[in-house]
Amino acid sequence: MKLGILLCDHVQPALQEEFTDLDHMFTQLLSQCDSAIELHYYWVVDGEFPDNIDVCDAYMTSGSKASVNDDLPWITRLERFVWQLFVGGKPFVGICFGHQLIAKILGGKVAYSAKGWGVGVATTKVHCHKPWMQPHKDQIKLVVSHQEQVEQLPADAEVLMANDFCPYAMIQVGNNFIGLQGHPEFSRAYAKAIMQSRKAIIAEKNFTQGLQSLSQQGDGELVMRWLINFIQQVIAR
Repeated sequence: MKLGILLCDHVQPALQEEFTDLDHMFTQLLSQCDSAIELHYYWVVDGEFPDNIDVCDAYMTSGSKASVNDDLPWITRLERFVWQLFVGGKPFVGICFGHQLIAKILGGKVAYSAKGWGVGVATTKVHCHKPWMQPHKDQIKLVVSHQEQVEQLPADAEVLMANDFCPYAMIQVGNNFIGLQGHPEFSRAYAKAIMQSRKAIIAEKNFTQGLQSLSQQGDGELVMRWLINFIQQVIAR
């Protein structure tokens, strides 16, 4: 399987010596989940896109410090590309920024959360179990880092996971799109580093609770296995 990773950001320069960049994070996690996956990276944030949607069998995005509501050329181009994936029936997993992009281009709404920044390790309940969610688990812990979130779902979206802070933490739209607000690719050490870099713009309560939550082990590898299972299920149809 050829999996295209659409990279929508770079790790902050000050953190790259310790954490390298987003492509390294995805390679590390995906190789643990399935070493047979052939990974292709596209720095869409820098204007690098696949020639067409059929270059890869499926696609996944990273998160981004940008907002899906920003009027930036690369975001407009990415919207068109993701729309082509949707109508073309290609498997697509939108992580964080990509999750919100799915909602935006399919008729939903993304806005700043009244609760402020979501940071640390969030505990989320699985509301709708799918056959590809194997191994089975009722509750997921996943690193989050966002100040915007989906506030209105697109038509026919199904909520798969939710919590009080983020009621649309994982959604499925159609047969080929999954959106996930959390970050399976982020380590807790990286989550702590980016929290500390943004301390001045995160409410004290959110920051303190976020730091405390990092004592919890996350389910990033399990969730990525689910996402791979989903992609393989769509391809097999």
